[in-house]
Amino acid sequence: MQTSELRILVVLSEEKNMRKASERLFVSQPALSQRLQSIEKSWGFQIFIRSQKGLSLTPAGEKVISFAREVVLKEEKVREQILELEGEVHGTLKLAVASIVGQNWLPEVLKIYVRKYPHAKISLITGWSSEILKSMYEDHVHIGIIRGDPEWKGIKEHLLTDTLYLVDTEIRKIEDVLHTERPFIQFKSDSTYYQEIQEWWHRKFHTTPKRTIIVDQIETCKQMVYNGIGYAILPSVTLKEEERDIYKIPLLDENGKPLERDTWLLGFESSFKLKQVKAFLDIAKEFSQSMNTPAT
Repeated sequence: MQTSELRILVVLSEEKNMRKASERLFVSQPALSQRLQSIEKSWGFQIFIRSQKGLSLTPAGEKVISFAREVVLKEEKVREQILELEGEVHGTLKLAVASIVGQNWLPEVLKIYVRKYPHAKISLITGWSSEILKSMYEDHVHIGIIRGDPEWKGIKEHLLTDTLYLVDTEIRKIEDVLHTERPFIQFKSDSTYYQEIQEWWHRKFHTTPKRTIIVDQIETCKQMVYNGIGYAILPSVTLKEEERDIYKIPLLDENGKPLERDTWLLGFESSFKLKQVKAFLDIAKEFSQSMNTPAT
């Protein structure tokens, strides 16, 4: 079996969803389904069970996937070692990034990275910070970028601190929240972010919002606010200074200080010995420093 086929099995086992796997592999769903059938035929047994909920491994499939992961990982490490000998920045940079950062901070950094190192490849996974940590511990990626302040025994670099704002097209001061009938629009996030907002809300208002709308993505939340449907609490990393016709009210803690949220870059020391990983770290740190440096 070719390594490319083993790689397909690994991606399918990680995503457990044909659509998501086809997007990562840059093939159509029908083509991926046909390829999987061919792979299973060559093995002589079913590797995945298909259902409306997605894909699940058969007992035999679990053994195949374990073998596939081992082979794919060994091949990647050999290729990286060979490329290291050539002196250029090659190889695949494997990133797992919190969705908010992936949408608003990462594109500018990757633009610099691909221009400077055109021979390097990029593998990117986005999701909640809890999912990113899981990918790190399972050794699926070189670098994880997450929100909050996790415990981490490897390399941990602070990237940015952003402020939380109440954002709306009508509400101009925090106290107006108690008098509006407009809904509070919330986006699904990991438990630490949600808990932080809930604690602030109850400490400030001693009550719950009159009406709420819950959406699955922060960008959906933001667009609903910008179109005047309701108000939301958004981190400053998602907001642009030039945006007009919108009120941004900073959230303050019990001491009158802005409520902030940190973003961290995590990795194991062994990963940063790879040139493509070290190069990304250098660019990320330089970019973050430029963001935090006041204009003169």
